[in-house]
Amino acid sequence: MEKKSPGTAAPKRTARAGAPERIARATQRDATISRLLAVARAGFAEHGYAAAATEEMVHAAGVTRGALYHHFGSKEGLFRAVLKQVHAEVAERVGAAAQAEPDDWEALLAGCRAFLSAANDPATQQIMLIDGPAVLGWSEWRQMDEEHSLHLLRDHLDLLAGQGKLRTRRTEPLAHLLSGAMNELALWVAQPGGSGDALAEATAALEETLNGLRA
Repeated sequence: MEKKSPGTAAPKRTARAGAPERIARATQRDATISRLLAVARAGFAEHGYAAAATEEMVHAAGVTRGALYHHFGSKEGLFRAVLKQVHAEVAERVGAAAQAEPDDWEALLAGCRAFLSAANDPATQQIMLIDGPAVLGWSEWRQMDEEHSLHLLRDHLDLLAGQGKLRTRRTEPLAHLLSGAMNELALWVAQPGGSGDALAEATAALEETLNGLRA
């Protein structure tokens, strides 16, 4: 029988998690992230960023504070993720409303109406329009808005200009002008003590402005 040399040891095999274990860990991670996002979104919407307590969030989500910092880095990182989620949902609603219209001009009006309607939600106003620019800074907020919504508006204005349906071909500044106007309109609709017909009035004013740009 062959003897092993005294100084020779059998090579150790590195323990690797099997596929079921990896899947279980990924599922657990995704569930933790989803719970944190849902709880944080409710907290930011109800209390605002400054008053929303991370300790209450992690307790409500059933996770540790370490889990929050592991997945999002900080309270601001968690808010950033929530804000991206809100931006994406609003953009999806706007896109769906526009695509439902066969006429390109009506698609513009439908998309703008959908934005005002979505932004009329108090949670969306608090997270996207009030706290978003204040917490992340105007530059980062605008970049996020560009990624989710502004480019859709600009591309559609380019389409209408190419069809000769706009009285101007300056679609880049026009996109920023309309985007800023709609954000401001959404905040105006939400002001305390406002008219119960504020959303309808804002929508009508926006449509009158857009129709004035129609060639």
